[in-house]
Amino acid sequence: MDRRKMITALALIALSIGLLVWNFEDKPQQRFFRNEGNVFGTVYHIQYEYDRDLLDTVLVCLNQVDSALSMFNPSSIITRINRNENVRTNSDFETVFLQAQKVSQLSGGAFDLTVAPLVNAWGFGFEKRPDTQGQVDSLRLLVGYSHVRLIEDHRIEKDNPEIQLDASAIAKGFACDKVADKLQQLGVHNLLVEIGGEVVAIGHNSNGQPWNIGITKPIDDNTGLQQELQDRIQTDNLRLATSGNYRNFYYDGTQKRSHTIDPRTGYPVRHSLLSATITANSCMEADALATACMVLGDTAALQLINAIPDAECYLIVASQDTFLVRTSNHWTLTR
Repeated sequence: MDRRKMITALALIALSIGLLVWNFEDKPQQRFFRNEGNVFGTVYHIQYEYDRDLLDTVLVCLNQVDSALSMFNPSSIITRINRNENVRTNSDFETVFLQAQKVSQLSGGAFDLTVAPLVNAWGFGFEKRPDTQGQVDSLRLLVGYSHVRLIEDHRIEKDNPEIQLDASAIAKGFACDKVADKLQQLGVHNLLVEIGGEVVAIGHNSNGQPWNIGITKPIDDNTGLQQELQDRIQTDNLRLATSGNYRNFYYDGTQKRSHTIDPRTGYPVRHSLLSATITANSCMEADALATACMVLGDTAALQLINAIPDAECYLIVASQDTFLVRTSNHWTLTR
């Protein structure tokens, strides 16, 4: 190699090394961020590995869900539909509505968006009314997923203007999906999104290990402070929701009234199933299925979940003075 070629080669090597060093020094370092706060009447906890804090992005997602599906937001789409205003739906609302209708059909009406009048009547909504048989029977006339439909021009049609929608048993799961999917679109590979007990976990935690997700022991506690665990799931890819009758309840004399209302009978459920933890292809689907299972009871719940591809369940059932665990065919604590 002559002197000129050698000098040129050395210069190119030096330039390459310089560019590598410059890229290494200028590349933002990734680390784990944690965001938490209040939303939808509950709390959210989000962890993710990235080169900057994405709280603003998270809040945009949560606010979009709130503006579509919150019954406590007077300007949300669902609230305006309940007031019979001429309002157009959007993609978030329609995604949730169509999934809800699908789960309603699969569960024989155990899950139903139109349960809102009964939720209110039993004291778990905006008001509490006398729970006489006659009133329950009259309210049941307003309940039934077949009485509402999504029609052309992005609107909801009701058979009766007094029908009210309640998406609280599916919206948190959808919000988890929405936040997690947005983070993944931005290039986040390791994340945990938890809203009110619904969870999306992908990749690994800040210790480089799979995420550990706890299943809470269903001990009566409407303060939310009881966190004793029944079991743990170790995972790097999971979308999960849990529903139970051990947090949101009250006593009417000696009668325990749980927040899980059976849309088919009009009454709070009374059976031995205390908690239903569901995994599915989306947290939204898992959320709705968890509520359906709590309405059905453990035996019918197992039949439902075993018939749905890619859905699994972990049920905790009261058995004398202890808890009995029943799981679907392919449930595993490691995934």
